[in-house]
Amino acid sequence: MPWVLSSPLDTLSPSQRHCERTAFSFYRAVRERMPVWLLEDMRSMEVLCWNDGCPRAFLPSEALLYALVHDHQDYARDLLSRYSVGALAAPGCSLCGCCKSAPHLNVAVRYKRVAILRMMLEVLKDCDGARERREYLDGCGGCPHFADAGKSAVQLAVELSHPSCLLQLLLHGARADALDVALQTLVSCDAAARQDAQRCVDLLLLFLSEPPRLPCLQDEPQRWQSLLGNKVFTWLCGLAPPPLLMQALRCLARSGPDWISLLPDVLLQDACQ
Repeated sequence: MPWVLSSPLDTLSPSQRHCERTAFSFYRAVRERMPVWLLEDMRSMEVLCWNDGCPRAFLPSEALLYALVHDHQDYARDLLSRYSVGALAAPGCSLCGCCKSAPHLNVAVRYKRVAILRMMLEVLKDCDGARERREYLDGCGGCPHFADAGKSAVQLAVELSHPSCLLQLLLHGARADALDVALQTLVSCDAAARQDAQRCVDLLLLFLSEPPRLPCLQDEPQRWQSLLGNKVFTWLCGLAPPPLLMQALRCLARSGPDWISLLPDVLLQDACQ
């Protein structure tokens, strides 16, 4: 799998090699956007995965990862419709067998699959409890063999400057807790990525429930006051209430989240300056 750190091929047994071949055939079928019914037949009857010392059938959650990588939206929609939250379960790791957390949100952000990300976030509303949904949205654990392990989807969206993914996460209740990462990304990115990095900062400011403690603001006050604007800077330092326009946009986000995605960038920037 492209999101898993692979083991050397010469360490695989014949049974493991057979599993690798069937999984690769399935991977190619998804990449070539084969029909959904054919992919499901392959997954349930032909494709094998090596786990806990023996082969097993490919899980819907593992198939969804393939759909994410290749942006096969029809297959992702079918899996989420058919298996609901089960399609978002943590897949087993073939290297260590652990199953700590699901990487689907991070993979969607990494590959910038906004449409499938939105589908998954909608399905998360079907979680049994608010705690389970919160852990999925804000979780940052995971097997160390998975790329981006240890990062939440929000943090990854900020690091990669993917504001479209970040907006979907925030609209569906993910915690806006990566402002420090967003600020460092903004000052370190090149000119081509600065607009997206700035929008990530603006979105986090809009969805923050209260200003976080950021030591960098105290260490270099003039630099950050110039970058953020006096109103936002004083609010983040706890010296003033949030700007009036920002408060108005927050009310708009709570009453009808979809409206935020329709706002022009300049209005959002004015609210966060």
